[in-house]
Amino acid sequence: MSSLTPVDKVEIQVLVDNTTDGLSSTPGNVESEFVSLTRRGLRASSGRCLCCAVHGLACLITVQRGDTRHTVLFDSGPEDYAFERNTTRLGADLGKVEAIVLSHGHWDHSGAMLLALDAIRARNGAREVPYYAHPGMFRTRGVKTPNGGVRQMDDVPSIADLTGRGAQVISTPEPRTFLDDMFIVGGEIPRITPFERGMPGQVRRTDDGTGWEPDELLMDERWLGLHVKDKGLVVFSACSHAGIVNVLSHARASFPGVPLYAVMGGLHLSGANEEIIPQTVEALKDFSLTTIAAGHCTGWRAMAALAGAFGDKVLAPTAVGKRFTF
Repeated sequence: MSSLTPVDKVEIQVLVDNTTDGLSSTPGNVESEFVSLTRRGLRASSGRCLCCAVHGLACLITVQRGDTRHTVLFDSGPEDYAFERNTTRLGADLGKVEAIVLSHGHWDHSGAMLLALDAIRARNGAREVPYYAHPGMFRTRGVKTPNGGVRQMDDVPSIADLTGRGAQVISTPEPRTFLDDMFIVGGEIPRITPFERGMPGQVRRTDDGTGWEPDELLMDERWLGLHVKDKGLVVFSACSHAGIVNVLSHARASFPGVPLYAVMGGLHLSGANEEIIPQTVEALKDFSLTTIAAGHCTGWRAMAALAGAFGDKVLAPTAVGKRFTF
């Protein structure tokens, strides 16, 4: 594993998430949507100013080290409308995006990707944008239905479509550091826990295109990480189909001696995975996290369990428009 250059500060703006919450109180390092809008000059309450929630996730992540700043788009959410509406209302500076990372091959994280590329290149002088992916993300997927059929998912944008819109696609299962080694996209996540089992019922098209085969482990899923000086690793896990304990175990093993500081993203403890909430919450205590910024597919039952176990000094739920600073 390559070395990871520590940064002085990271700022994360949530562009797309399942929830809006402009009213709840937040920790000192988290700014809500309403506070953000007010800081930008909002003078009257109006629905014309608000973001929208939708099933998906997208984050704009900016690191700073001395006078150097780098910005990454982590996923795009499921469709164009929410991405365009929210980035416009939040005043997100997409022209500063220097790379895109797709966490895994699901539509709710990639549906607005071509629009995002167009928006970035319209503001960056039409420069190519490095796009980090895993070869397995481009397979057609579906979910088994109770009647024995398969409900097919929308494909993620293809390499040809991405390249045609100005992406420089880096498709590899290996870990990579990038942008002056201030970011890392992890490699394939080892599955070591006895209880985390991926996405029950997921299948993918066979290579010959004639049928379906099991694909519950989603080996294309990867985490994005960075190291904040004097704090530790901040890990972004968009859906945690690998299991958030497996994700954090892999991140910790990748950088021995660097403490885990925060995890952010969806923990996918809803639906069929609700039954592993107790084991997951108990196992998370081993990582001594300062912040658990859970959202998207985590589910309300898991949120309640996390709140009971860690309290609001550690649990800081994500929501559209929130801005986290570490």
